[in-house]
Amino acid sequence: MPLSEHEQHLLEQIERALVAEDPKFASTVRAADPRHHVRRRMVLAGIVAVVGLALVCVGVIFGKPDVWGVPIVAAVGFLAMFGGLVFGLSAYRHRQLEAPGASSEEGGERRRGSLMDRLEDRWRRRPNRWTS
Repeated sequence: MPLSEHEQHLLEQIERALVAEDPKFASTVRAADPRHHVRRRMVLAGIVAVVGLALVCVGVIFGKPDVWGVPIVAAVGFLAMFGGLVFGLSAYRHRQLEAPGASSEEGGERRRGSLMDRLEDRWRRRPNRWTS
């Protein structure tokens, strides 16, 4: 169950007090935070995508029709770039699904459910035109 705005604010105050009181313990707790792992995955995905883009550029710039090694470098770079982007998007989507405070009723924010859940919600909110 997601936290309300008030609970999030209290949690942030507790975290700040904890950092001021015992920084070593706070860094240990912060390392176990799922948001930390998602952020690290997104940074890693960005680095892999940039390295892949650099390999594609090297393959295009230095590629010659009679040499097979350089076009293979470009192909590997494309795969690395594509894989990094997919990995980053999946980490971003995971972050969106498990965002603290993303409750269904509070703050005007709604967590996106499955297609059937959204269709059922839409059906329940429809105006009833057949009754008087």
